[in-house]
Amino acid sequence: MGYQLTDAGKARALDALAQSEYFGPMPVPLAVYAEQVQRQSIRNIQISRDQLTGAMGHLVLPPTLLDQLGPAVSAGRSILMYGPPGNGKSSISNGIRDAMGDKIYVPMAIEYAGQVITVYDPIVHSKAEAEADDPNSLRRRRTFDSRYVRCERPTVITGGELTLDMLDLVYNPTARTYQASLQLKSTGGIFIVDDLGRQVEPPQNLVNRWIVPLEESKDILALQSGEKFEVPFDTLAIFSTNFHPNKIFDQAALRRIFYKIKIDGPSQADFLKIFAMVARKKQIPLDEPSLVHLLKKKYAEIDNIYANYQPVFLIDQMISICEFEGIPYQMTPALIDRAWANMFVEESEIVN
Repeated sequence: MGYQLTDAGKARALDALAQSEYFGPMPVPLAVYAEQVQRQSIRNIQISRDQLTGAMGHLVLPPTLLDQLGPAVSAGRSILMYGPPGNGKSSISNGIRDAMGDKIYVPMAIEYAGQVITVYDPIVHSKAEAEADDPNSLRRRRTFDSRYVRCERPTVITGGELTLDMLDLVYNPTARTYQASLQLKSTGGIFIVDDLGRQVEPPQNLVNRWIVPLEESKDILALQSGEKFEVPFDTLAIFSTNFHPNKIFDQAALRRIFYKIKIDGPSQADFLKIFAMVARKKQIPLDEPSLVHLLKKKYAEIDNIYANYQPVFLIDQMISICEFEGIPYQMTPALIDRAWANMFVEESEIVN
C-alpha cells in the first residue's frame, strides 16, 4: 500500500518547516530536561582523596593542595586558581575533570516556547556506550530514551578567546534553530576559563555575567524575540589566572567565587622530583654535577624561584641540542647553560 501527503498535510509540513528546519530526535521539553539535570547533578558527586590523587598521579603536588581541592570539587562550587604562570593550573583543572569518571545523559536538543535549542555537541561531549545497570539510566532496561546521548561528564575549556556573546544562545537563521551557549553545553560537567585576564572582556565583566548562575544555580538566556527564560546551571566553574585576584576583581565578585586556591611554584625538593620524573620519562640520564650547577649557579641568579614547567622545558632543550649535535642524550653543565639561555630573556636584550 502506498502513502502520500494530502494537500492539507503538505501545507502543515511547509508550515512546520517555516518555523524550524530541525531534523532529529524529538526535542526534550525544558522542564523535563531540568528534572534530568537534577537527577545527574554534578553536586551529587563525592570525590574521594584516592580518586583525586589517582587523576593527578602524573603531577607533583603538595599534600596541602589536595586538602583544598578535594572539598571544592566535591561541593561542585566555583573555584578560582591563581598564582604565577607555568605551575600547572591548567593541568590541575584537567585532573579534576578526569577524577569525575561517571556518565550523564545529554539531550540532542531541548525545546522552549516552540523553539528548538541543540545541546549535544560532539566537540564537547564524548559519547559513551550504554550500560544496562547504569544507576542514572532514564529507563531501567537495556535501552534508554533515544532523545538523549550517554556521555562522559562534559568539559568546556576556553581561554583568551572567550567573549560575553559566547555565553548566549546562537541563532541559526537558515535552520531557524538555536545552538546552546557554552555553559549550557557544559551542564553536568566542568567549565574551565583558562588565562582569565587575557580576554578582550575585563575579568570583572565576565564574572558579573555569571553572578546569578553561580549564586542561584540557574542561568537566564534570551531568544531572538527578546523573551528571556531560565535554564539549569549545573556546572563546576573553574577560573584560572596568573594575576592576583585583587587586581582583576572587586570584593563583591570575589565573594561569589566560593573557593580561592593559590597555586605556587614548587619547592626545591619538589622541583627535583619533577626534574627526575621528566628525565626518566624522556630517557635522559641524570648527572649530579649538572644538577648542582643548575641549582647553585643558574637558579641562584633568579633568587631560587622554581616553576613546574621548567624541568620539561630544560630537558626538551637538552634533547634537541643532543639530536642536532648527533650525540647520545646526556646532561652536562654546558648543556644546562645552553638550555637555560632559551628560558629567559635578559632585560638588556629587550628593544623598544
